[in-house]
Amino acid sequence: MGEVFLKLEGIKKSFDGVKALNGVDLEVRKGEIHCLAGENGCGKSTLIKIISGVHQASEGKIYIEGKETRHLTPIEAIRAGIQVIYQDFAVFPNLTVAENIAMNNALMTGAKRMNWKKARRLAVEAMEQIGANIDPDIKLERLSIANKQIVAICRAIINDAKLLILDEPTTALTKKEVDKLNIILRRLKAKGMAILIVNHKLDEIYEIADQLTIVRNGVNVANGPITEFDRARFVKNLTGRDISGSTYRPEESEKEILRVENFTKKGAFENVNFVLKQGDVLGITGLLGSGRSEIGDALFGIAPADSGKVYLSGKEIKIESVEDAMKNKIGYVPEDRLTQGLFLDRSIRDNTVAASIEKYFKKGKIDYSRMYEDTKDWIKKIGCNAPSPAPMIRTLSGGNAQKMVIAKWLNTDPQLLILNGPTVGVDIGAKADIHQILHDLAQKGVGIIIISDDLSELIQNCNKLIIMKNGKCSEMMDTVGLTETELAGLLSGM
Repeated sequence: MGEVFLKLEGIKKSFDGVKALNGVDLEVRKGEIHCLAGENGCGKSTLIKIISGVHQASEGKIYIEGKETRHLTPIEAIRAGIQVIYQDFAVFPNLTVAENIAMNNALMTGAKRMNWKKARRLAVEAMEQIGANIDPDIKLERLSIANKQIVAICRAIINDAKLLILDEPTTALTKKEVDKLNIILRRLKAKGMAILIVNHKLDEIYEIADQLTIVRNGVNVANGPITEFDRARFVKNLTGRDISGSTYRPEESEKEILRVENFTKKGAFENVNFVLKQGDVLGITGLLGSGRSEIGDALFGIAPADSGKVYLSGKEIKIESVEDAMKNKIGYVPEDRLTQGLFLDRSIRDNTVAASIEKYFKKGKIDYSRMYEDTKDWIKKIGCNAPSPAPMIRTLSGGNAQKMVIAKWLNTDPQLLILNGPTVGVDIGAKADIHQILHDLAQKGVGIIIISDDLSELIQNCNKLIIMKNGKCSEMMDTVGLTETELAGLLSGM
């Protein structure tokens, strides 16, 4: 490893008397990929903002290339070679790739006008450095999330980045795109760049990191080479508790909850057949475009199937709209909870009762007191870390918000609950809590379907699995003895 580029000693930060950081130490070296891990709310984001000059530390010291830096500002951080790529990438969708890459350089050099020829040259040179091949003249709005991220990395490179910080860089990426990103990061590492990645996905961390620092409740709890951390130690340090990696394997039952026969949606999926019995957690997976998500949309009436039959508890039902699905006690937790699952500017209470508002009408009036008490009960039952039902739901962490999306549907007393990417962007502790909730529901007779591309999630939590390829069910299997490697091979056709 190279010399230390960034060193933090005893960093503390409080907001309105609440300690976000309480003495964090961190060293990031040149030519090193260092992972900063921690659950939501542990202080990772605050630490990044202190490193990039957005926040000032209440106490502690910051050294950049051996020199103590006081009152670091964003522009000073950039001049020192610190570049942060946040989850939204801070790109301009209406500008071209070249314009986005060259924008910061033009600002830093005080250029009055954009030099289009220079911008294009800078973009091409930056992409060549990391092995990317994107049309420099295409507008950002036409690019995939992965390619927008590559543009953000290229922008950092031409601004002479010495430390590249990536905040949850893989949240919206497929496995193939994550692999591509890792190749780029290894190239930058080989050129001597210091790289700090904020992530809590164990498998991805092992794949890319050299060093690991774990923060919990604003304090360092572990630091060292990634080789010193096995799964048990990582999870214990991250969450402060032992979380079992055991797989869900229920007792066999003959009670049928859901039967789907010859389910077809033109252009999405064709002749899908499966049975879901009491206790089952059924996984549906496949590559993007395989039809996996469309099956969930059809069962919930968002994009109804063209043909086929659906039986719920032995009775044939018609699902031609969301209203039909809800009338038949079907709940749906969407993949994008922020835009589809939640009303962010409404209270936790309002979100919890949103799908079951009718039961709170009493003689033409809404029983707000009962709504409040029911929400309070769900907060407790589902293990949500919220002070009361009153705060806006946007104040909750990702994991707690996802728990309340599930609570919203549980408040409808569902027979079938479909979850698309139920733990995307959720930390390990909340993930384990959500999985346990789903196991308990399945045992109590609620039909559970998980749509996901998270292989470990599928194997650990689903006793039955459907693999979709090109809109068709290519495999249906029990997951007993199935490994992630075998499942990855089945998905890719190897």
